[in-house]
Amino acid sequence: MKTFQLLLISLLLGHLCFAQDIKPQEVRNIMKKVADWQMDHINDSYSNKKPHHPLHWTNAALYVGMAKWAQMANDDTYFNWLKGIGNQNNWQLHERKYHADDHAVGRMYAALYRKYGEEEMLEPTIEQFGFLMHHPAKTKLNWGSPYHQDRWNWCDALFMSPPVWADLYNITGEQKYLDFMLEEYKATTEFLFDAEEHLYYRDERFKGKLDQGTKIFWGRGNGWVYAGLADILSNLKPQTREYEYFLDIYNKMSIKLLELQTPEGHWAMSLLGQKFYPTPETSGSSFFVYGLTWGINNGILKGAKYKKAVVTGWNAMASYVNDKGMLGYVQPIGAEPGNASPDKTEVYGTGAFLSAGSEIYKMVGGK
Repeated sequence: MKTFQLLLISLLLGHLCFAQDIKPQEVRNIMKKVADWQMDHINDSYSNKKPHHPLHWTNAALYVGMAKWAQMANDDTYFNWLKGIGNQNNWQLHERKYHADDHAVGRMYAALYRKYGEEEMLEPTIEQFGFLMHHPAKTKLNWGSPYHQDRWNWCDALFMSPPVWADLYNITGEQKYLDFMLEEYKATTEFLFDAEEHLYYRDERFKGKLDQGTKIFWGRGNGWVYAGLADILSNLKPQTREYEYFLDIYNKMSIKLLELQTPEGHWAMSLLGQKFYPTPETSGSSFFVYGLTWGINNGILKGAKYKKAVVTGWNAMASYVNDKGMLGYVQPIGAEPGNASPDKTEVYGTGAFLSAGSEIYKMVGGK
């Protein structure tokens, strides 16, 4: 009995120790620093030779995190900045009607609709998604087949489009949005999810391919899937069949991610190839921290091992922010494991970092 009591005390002290490693005000301070730097540098070229279009998927991922920061900031500056982007672009999605990347900005529109309740913010998205439901793409998921990206045949697409459908379901209460999304999500998962490793291939080209003898699971791509799962689940009612479907994938990935985190706190660019990809990559890793912390905050992931993972992960991500507020070690635009460096960033890395911070802040008692 005494041994059990000592063990229990040890575990409780461990929980407190992990939580005390991060102070809420420190989280707010670094989030503000990163958000402000990014707003000041929004028109930098980054991976491109020219700035990204405001509705481009890169910026859309930024807006997801910026909206979460705006809710915390007690300062209308950030919501006004996002609202200005929506107004300037007439609340339209980006150019391609079917392509998931061009749906991603709808995440920001949904967040702003929840705050302001202005119907014009969602009308174009509702109209376009109505068209898609009545004219669904029938293309194959095989990479390189005609019009193949009219469906979600690359794993990061599961961050870009499905959460927008989940947002519309949650906001309108109309089941049709969830039904359409679930059917397409299942098709992608059956095609790209590895049942042994519980990770997603980026696309068909990587199935059966090895890098230094290991299967290739792109860190950033899986980070985006995992963050998307958290956002989808946030929109669903627990104990429903849809919730249980996404929760099953989320739990399987969570267990695997715990195994794959590096001692430094990040995840490798090739998740099974830490030995060959030792460089940190902060966009995927930040989304892993976000998704794991979301699970802790929602009572899904329990135990000191998860809290230790997110504290270590967040501290690592924060250490890659320079004195000016730029998040380094963000892999440039790509589709597979590659390179990152401390002096390179991208807008989607900032979005992932702000998303992670929003959940870390809740976990450590921020209000």
